[in-house]
Amino acid sequence: MKKLWGGRFDGKNEAWIDAFGASISFDQKMAQQDIKGSLAHAKMLGHTGILTEDEVNKITQGLNSLEKKLEDNQLDFTVANEDIHLNIEALLSQEIGPVAGKLHTARSRNDQVATDMHLYLKETVEVVSDKLYALRQILVEQAQENIETIMPGYTHMQHAQPISFGQHLMAYYQMFTRDEQRFAESLSRIDLSPLGAAALAGTTFPIDRTYAAKELGFAKTYANSLDAVSDRDFIVEYLSNASMTMMHLSRFCEEIILWCSHEFNFIELSDTYSTGSSIMPQKKNPDMAELIRGKTGRVYGDLFQLLTVMKGLPLAYNKDFQEDKEGMFDTSETLIHCLEIMAGMLKTMKIHKKTMQQATEKDFSNATELADYLANKGVPFRQAHEIVGKLVLDCIHKGIYLQDIPLADYQKIAVEIEDDVYDKLSSETAVKNRHSLGGTGFDQVLIQIKTAKEELAK
Repeated sequence: MKKLWGGRFDGKNEAWIDAFGASISFDQKMAQQDIKGSLAHAKMLGHTGILTEDEVNKITQGLNSLEKKLEDNQLDFTVANEDIHLNIEALLSQEIGPVAGKLHTARSRNDQVATDMHLYLKETVEVVSDKLYALRQILVEQAQENIETIMPGYTHMQHAQPISFGQHLMAYYQMFTRDEQRFAESLSRIDLSPLGAAALAGTTFPIDRTYAAKELGFAKTYANSLDAVSDRDFIVEYLSNASMTMMHLSRFCEEIILWCSHEFNFIELSDTYSTGSSIMPQKKNPDMAELIRGKTGRVYGDLFQLLTVMKGLPLAYNKDFQEDKEGMFDTSETLIHCLEIMAGMLKTMKIHKKTMQQATEKDFSNATELADYLANKGVPFRQAHEIVGKLVLDCIHKGIYLQDIPLADYQKIAVEIEDDVYDKLSSETAVKNRHSLGGTGFDQVLIQIKTAKEELAK
């Protein structure tokens, strides 16, 4: 098959060389965007008088026909035509004849592929934002149901202080809210049109880049043609934002995996999001959570792969840029699926509220409450801290807990201690009395949920 760019060449590549250089196996994912960009380019060429009205109409009809065939899965792409751009052009030639060759006037594959990727990521970010919004809604709903569900709060994976499970869920709401904000902010750098930059230097034809950008729904055009065809910052930023979101998903999945274990037994996942064992009949494994945790490394890899590709590239276009797409597609599909699965897991999980609370009653997570109690009685906090630390050590030796110490023994240590100390040591009191802004107190968690609902309503 004759190459569309083959005029300067005498020889031809062997098939395996063509296969190595081709990108159609993956960049066909941008077929819809490529056709959309071509429709806008054709309309601009007619608007500026570069093509006649009849030529534009024929090209537009041909592209519309290809778009319909694409929707019906009736387009066949070939490695011989290398990439999605040359494949679409070749298919257009079959549809309308030689006039198809005029579509590439004042355009290069360099600005064409950049345009396709901007369109692809603009659409993808909107989908990701929708998935994040749905996940945040579910977190708020679950938090609302669990304001007064008490669980151990951890530092260093050791029991620290009792907290509201609702507050724990709202912490992830805040993470995913920041993620959604990052994606939204990145749109200002995605929503740029490279179309018309041509290969690198612009064109001598009297094109109207702003017109084409508006046709494609872009907010602005690139101000520099070299930058327009060589910029991949917007993809790196997208991969970075996706990596951050996957990190948050992975942290949450790690906790879900722990909470499902026999030792914790805080939650049970729906059968939909679990699997069994081929040898151990009793097993119910949190495989979906584990897969999300595992796929985080894959998304990180996509980010570092592109950063590595970009680090040594001179201006403007280089064939290395062909390596920018597979990771972008892979991350997009991975992230969207992970967000969907996470939302489903959280929505359907069964929460063992009693088990969570019991985990705060046979531990020393109320030690800070006793130290605060003494501080409120006038004992300097550092002294109170030391007193309680010695009490905890003594309890460990005796196999009892702070709430088991008789009042008489407490008063031998500090006369300030009265019988109200036992109420202060209860995990429920410990949680509900933490009224500081953003704290775990029931009133504060309710404020966080109310604020979140207002944010989601906007």
